[in-house]
Amino acid sequence: MSNIPTPHINAPEGAFARTVLMPGDPLRSKFIAETYLENPVLVNNVRGVQGYTGEYKGKKVSVMASGMGMPAIGIYSYELFNFYGVENIIRIGSAGALTDKLQLRDVVAGMSAYTDSNYGGQFAFNGILAPCCSYKLLQEAVAAAEKIGQPIVPGPIYSSDAFYGQGSYSAMPILQKLGVLCVEMEAYALYLNAAAAGKNALALLTISDSLVTGESLPAEDRQNTFTRMMEIALEIA
Repeated sequence: MSNIPTPHINAPEGAFARTVLMPGDPLRSKFIAETYLENPVLVNNVRGVQGYTGEYKGKKVSVMASGMGMPAIGIYSYELFNFYGVENIIRIGSAGALTDKLQLRDVVAGMSAYTDSNYGGQFAFNGILAPCCSYKLLQEAVAAAEKIGQPIVPGPIYSSDAFYGQGSYSAMPILQKLGVLCVEMEAYALYLNAAAAGKNALALLTISDSLVTGESLPAEDRQNTFTRMMEIALEIA
């Protein structure tokens, strides 16, 4: 019995490319498809989570939103990896800087992901899992970024389970001391799903706000202006 379509994705078999770009925001997915892809086709719109497949420089590429948080990206990435034959998922999202060395709109590549989530508990490992990105995708992203003159800052990131967590700010000094670059909410689950499926994942993150300086970008900018990160991801798709 086929697992396609799933309860969350109504696309037919073969609808997705080997590589899927995965922003959190469905409107960012739509923006990427309409701005960069030739002949984009809407292949999923269950719950308004838009997924498109088209071509970029002659390559078949897909882009689909993940929604917010690890449970959401956990569902979508699992189904794409395990049911739709997707080999690579590149998360393209926003993050809050935890260091004054990062400025608004800087691009970070998450080499590894720390977390306060128990998402890894499902794997029945009696210890703490430390998922990493795909080294191949990281290499390719750094090379692509150099070609377009956009520096990438690689390093550890923090995937938080709560946006308005009661103890979020108390953890900041510890994370900063450990050299964690920024905070977001999805990469840890994506990296674990990729590892479990034998697939590849990378989180490319644009700094949208700073927990150090208090600066931030408006929602419209986060939706429509993070183009350098998008172009790097498309080049390695």
